[in-house]
Amino acid sequence: MRDYEAHFKEAGAQIAAVGLGDFTYANLFREETGISFPLLLDEKRIAYKAAGLKTGNILHTLRRDNSEARARARAAGHRQHRLGQNPFQLGASFVFAPGNRDLYVHLNRTFGDNASPETLLAAVRNKGIAGE
Repeated sequence: MRDYEAHFKEAGAQIAAVGLGDFTYANLFREETGISFPLLLDEKRIAYKAAGLKTGNILHTLRRDNSEARARARAAGHRQHRLGQNPFQLGASFVFAPGNRDLYVHLNRTFGDNASPETLLAAVRNKGIAGE
């Protein structure tokens, strides 16, 4: 997402991430990734539970789609960062708009099942967030 931040800003949106770690973990993650957008902390997983996010298990690491996602990430130069307090917590991607509108929701089914930045940006552009 870091590489797409300017595109989101141009479209009138802002990126924010939610992480499970504590303040120390968040600072390390910010340093390792170079992100400049807000990184919110949810140590007790309150937002994760409210959004209905699932957790994976060790068997997810053996899934073909997850292994393919790891290979794509490595090929793109990404690497695994430190494991947080719950390494099996699955993520999600959301695009919210003013007026309490959900423009896009993607709940990860496994570890590598992330919505692409292009898909998220298209949701921003196609639903008229800019100028609202």
